[in-house]
Order: sequence, then C-alpha cells, then structure tokens
Amino acid sequence: MAPGDPTDPTAPADPTDPASPSSPDGGVTVQINGPDGTPSSAVVTLIGITLLSVAPALLLMMTSFTKIFVVLAMTRNALALPNIPPNQVLAGLALFLSFFIMMPVLTDVNNLAVQPYLNGNLDFGAAIEAASKPLQTFMLAHTRQEDIALMTRAAGMDNPASAADVPMTTLIPSFMISELRAAFIIGFVIFIPFLIIDIVVSSALMSMGMMMLPPVMVSLPFKILLFILVDGWGLVITALIQSYRGG
Repeated sequence: MAPGDPTDPTAPADPTDPASPSSPDGGVTVQINGPDGTPSSAVVTLIGITLLSVAPALLLMMTSFTKIFVVLAMTRNALALPNIPPNQVLAGLALFLSFFIMMPVLTDVNNLAVQPYLNGNLDFGAAIEAASKPLQTFMLAHTRQEDIALMTRAAGMDNPASAADVPMTTLIPSFMISELRAAFIIGFVIFIPFLIIDIVVSSALMSMGMMMLPPVMVSLPFKILLFILVDGWGLVITALIQSYRGG
C-alpha cells in the first residue's frame, strides 16, 4: 500500500443493552441522606430555613400563642390603656409563655422525630408523621367536639370514628376556634370588675354634676390600683397556664 492511501473503515461496534433503572418503576431516585443514613448538612440547613419561613404560621395555628396574646390584649383594653404595654411586649410575653406551655410537646417532637431523623433512623416522611402526633394530641386535648363537628360538616366529610382519626386539615381550624372562644371567655371575666369601676365612677360624676369630665380619666387610676393590689398579671398568667394543665 502506497503512503497516503486511505485505510479501510472499521466495523461498527455492537450496541449494548441499556442499564437497568435504579428504581423499579423506571423513575429517578434522589438520595438526600449520607452513606451512613444520616441526612446531609445541606438538607438539614434547607429544612431549617423552610421551618423558619413557616414558623409564624405554625406558631399561630398549632400552639397556645393565639389564646395567650388575645387574653393579654383584652386585659390591656380592659384597663383602658390601648398602647401600654406595647404590642411587642405582649407578643414577647405570649411567645415565652407559649414555649413554657408547649415544652413537653416540643420535647416529644424532638425525641420522636427530630433526633431519629438526624441519626438516620427515620426518613423525612416518617419523621413528619412522628412529629405531628404530639401536636395532634395537644390540639385534641384543647379542642371542643362541637368545633370539630362544625369543621367536619363544613368540609362535607363523614364523622371520624375516633378523635385520633381527625385529619389535621380539620383539627387545626377547630383548635383555633376553640382557642379564640376560650380567650374571649377569659377576657369577659377580666372585663367585669373594670366595668363595675367605670359604672361607679360615671354615676358619681353624674351625681356631682361633673358631666363634662371624662369618666375614663377618673376611673383609670382606680383600675390600675385594683390591678396592682390583686396582682393582676400574675392572676392572668396563672389562669392561662392552668387552662392547659391536664392536656
């Protein structure tokens, strides 16, 4: 063969069989856990950021925060002090009282779901299911059956066979309604003594002919004095904590 002549082409290679898929249904699986079964730090960080973004909604809907904040706000209004203490102070107090009341529930969530998931003993779905059980038990203990029946009828669903069969989509609004009802009952009881003081002061001013003097200006010091003498904040906070005992 002379130099520069073209060479014969090579025969094509035989086709190979495609590799079997990693999942039985032919889909693509993504492993979010490390080699030892524990979740990677990136996944833990992503889950933490997601929980922080939905934490305000979870705090309002599934804890005692709403009831405590409403009662404290109604106490402030009963004293005729619309801005003292400010909303930031009431929200902070309600937040720490909620942590105090919810600590047993949070402990169960950590022991049953968070730590097993971080140790690789549970996958993400099982951890979510395990974490929802203590919260469901807490909400069921402080939700009226009438409110659960109300939301069940509103959703057009059949009555659950037992309390444990109530879905979270029905339990959460039922719990919120029950909490608001209990908060308004406590607020009504708080308003009664201050209303009596307003009536007495108004009657006294009317009898003295001092109709141009606002009764609130005169009754406010007596309200504050009464609230201090009976240790009002202590009574309100004690009543709120005791309302969750046994649940």
